[in-house]
Amino acid sequence: MKRIALGVQYDGKPWRGWQTQPGGGTVQDTLEAALKRFALVDIGTTCAGRTDAGVHALEQVVHFDTGLARDMFSWVRGVNAFLPSSVAVRWACEVQGAGEDAFHARFSATARTYHYVIYNHPVRSPLLAGKAGWVFRPLQLEPMREAARFLLGTHDFSAFRAAECQAKSPVKTMHEIRMERRGDMIVVTLTANAFLHHMVRNIVGSLIVVGNGNQKPGWMADILESRDRSRAAPTFMPDGLYLAKIAYDPKWQLPQEPAAGMPWL
Repeated sequence: MKRIALGVQYDGKPWRGWQTQPGGGTVQDTLEAALKRFALVDIGTTCAGRTDAGVHALEQVVHFDTGLARDMFSWVRGVNAFLPSSVAVRWACEVQGAGEDAFHARFSATARTYHYVIYNHPVRSPLLAGKAGWVFRPLQLEPMREAARFLLGTHDFSAFRAAECQAKSPVKTMHEIRMERRGDMIVVTLTANAFLHHMVRNIVGSLIVVGNGNQKPGWMADILESRDRSRAAPTFMPDGLYLAKIAYDPKWQLPQEPAAGMPWL
């Protein structure tokens, strides 16, 4: 039995999220159906991080076990032949290890990076619908950056946690939050060891409240310390959220996307 890892990219707009659901309509359902058509046997997948409805992935990583002998290139081209245009396998790699030392898409990951793309313009753009969050009030990046600094390090992120979150602990380590403006587009990049359900969207929503001048940067520290979800901003829209990168120990030698960048920005 071999363990295969795949790098999967998808446009989240048509889908009900990653995780399989009754009635289908998810990325996992679609990928597993394509794997079955290619391999002619049922194949179950495990992902690095579940994404919500409307959330995109520049690089989702999944693994599965199979006894089939196929070239890695065949897993890419063969499975893609049965996938819709909004989902694609970008690479495939056989990963070594067995038992507790085996590669695991979720548990072997050391960090995750998300981008949130904001279109900051007085008028919405129909071309960006589903691809960027829209904020019509002008945003100032320096107060947002100052507020973000309070979130760096290891903290209890309960104030940014969805009520339905199933994580065992709200304590996570935020490695980096950075913001760049490119014309009318603002890209917020967050890297942590792991994220709670809706954590990125809740943080971005609160950063926007600071950026438009409705709160001072220190408000972010007060929210974090309170551990009270009701004190933070409402959950921001999923449209501009992209799972960008899953980090692993180099020993796994995964052929990941070089930078998981967004070349269209």
